[in-house]
Amino acid sequence: MYAVIKSGGKQHQVAEGDVIDVERIADDGEVSFRPLVVVDDDGTLHHSGGSVTARVVGATKGPKVQVRKFRNKTGYRRRAGHRQGYTSLRISAISADESGQEVSSDGT
Repeated sequence: MYAVIKSGGKQHQVAEGDVIDVERIADDGEVSFRPLVVVDDDGTLHHSGGSVTARVVGATKGPKVQVRKFRNKTGYRRRAGHRQGYTSLRISAISADESGQEVSSDGT
């Protein structure tokens, strides 16, 4: 069973036990997401309902991005750097709501 969740404006395909990096989350313990789609082991899609639970593993930073500005013949030079903060999450449980809308895998 896997699910597609949305966090920080990005979508992530997750299964139980996966460790993913999402943009910084302020919460320190358990985090719950409402999945966009849940796919069962037999291929059944659940479009509404359900939940994905994850535990915060740690926090990291991404690679440094250098930004430079330059204007010709004026002595104007600027340099700035940025490192995006990420939170590592371990997916602990995925559940599909049984009363949610089901769609067969052949699209009908």
